[in-house]
Amino acid sequence: MLQGPCNKRVKPVDKSASVTGIITQVKTPALKRLGQSIQRSISFRTEARPLPPMPIRTRQKASSFPRRRNSQLWSDTVDSLSHELSTKEIKRQEVIYELTQGEKQLIEDLSLVKKVYYEPMLKLDIMTESELGQIFGTLDSLIPLHEDLLARLEGLRGAEKTVQEVGPTMMDWFPCLEAYITYCCNQVGAKALLDQKKQDKRVEHFLRLCQESSFSRKLDLWNFLDLPRSRLVKYPLLLKEIQKSTPPEHPDEEALPHAMELIQRIITEVNLKTGEAECQFYRRGLCYSEDSQRVSEIQASRFLYCHGELKSTKGQKLHVFLFELVLVLTRPMAQDREGPVQFQVYRQPLPAAHLHLEDLPDGEPSSSGSFRGAFTGNDKVKNCFRVSATGRSKPQSHSLQANDSFNKQQWISCLRQAMTRATGAFQLNGSFTDTEFHCYCDCDSRLSQDNTQLVSYTLSRNCENNVM
Repeated sequence: MLQGPCNKRVKPVDKSASVTGIITQVKTPALKRLGQSIQRSISFRTEARPLPPMPIRTRQKASSFPRRRNSQLWSDTVDSLSHELSTKEIKRQEVIYELTQGEKQLIEDLSLVKKVYYEPMLKLDIMTESELGQIFGTLDSLIPLHEDLLARLEGLRGAEKTVQEVGPTMMDWFPCLEAYITYCCNQVGAKALLDQKKQDKRVEHFLRLCQESSFSRKLDLWNFLDLPRSRLVKYPLLLKEIQKSTPPEHPDEEALPHAMELIQRIITEVNLKTGEAECQFYRRGLCYSEDSQRVSEIQASRFLYCHGELKSTKGQKLHVFLFELVLVLTRPMAQDREGPVQFQVYRQPLPAAHLHLEDLPDGEPSSSGSFRGAFTGNDKVKNCFRVSATGRSKPQSHSLQANDSFNKQQWISCLRQAMTRATGAFQLNGSFTDTEFHCYCDCDSRLSQDNTQLVSYTLSRNCENNVM
């Protein structure tokens, strides 16, 4: 049996091991598997999206997935230690190292975007400086913020490459992330402009060449531009993992919960402001064929539950917006390359407080509307639902078809949220007041398929101690 502590070891060693066995366990496969498991569970790397947030894709070709960077574990960087570490402490150091490496790789990616996309497109006159400014927004201002955090985190590493306290550093740095409000709010218009500019053959050709190059890891420009938002929502996850491996008597035990609470408040604020910006952007793009379509609920709405492409009973493609207080069906208009995105309002908007929803089983919808004319052969109609409304205007009903079952369920979920919230507030007050408008929680899901984008925000029932 060995006497005294094991010297210069990373992994705890069984007491029955020989001296030779101790030496060979500095970097054992088991330790590496442990680190790899941690990386898989809390990895910040973008796999098929970027955040927030990135989109969940229901049908994705395997070739479009980005390549992983070569990853390195904290244990790979340690040659020896003067004292033995517990398994829990090793996990803690691996997650802190993941946090540090994430900052480094984000800085590399954002710098790459500027050097490979922004500067060449400006120099080659592929886009104007104004257009590039709208698309890239305040990206430049984010790089110094993350360089600052990286320097702080690297400064925490001791002589043996271990970090003691990380909570106070994150608490001190997190307020800098309020700069994300400006960047994320700009992304709504930036994405629309980028999609519009892709119709230009020079732009499309340049972006395709970049995406096919090895440096891009098969990410397109928008994936890179959305990396900051994706990174933002990872901080609570990383801190939670660090906290799990932090013992009760550790100095970080007190600071980490405060840091998580702070970053959650910042994410909530970013989501709120981004939602308001998105609502304003699409509201400005609505075109009305008659004044009766300009219902007050459109202007009163402060966010979108979701929006995306659905088919009507005649097989027409409609772009549908579920605002906070009203459902608006539109027909996409032919876009001028230089003009803003516009949508022609179709029929009368349906106030959420008067909505009725029916989940239609697979098969041909009955009653108000049939999809018979939209299909040929023996195709069965699937993924349909019906919305109708009664109230201030004459009753109307629309049977709508989603792209797939997941898309349909997202729509139904969002519609139910809107109906419940709008009906409850309307019954309580008879009208909507400012206290009804609350912020989003941090979780969101995005569905992007073909030309359809469904953005669903889950509402917080309790925000900033304001209970609805």
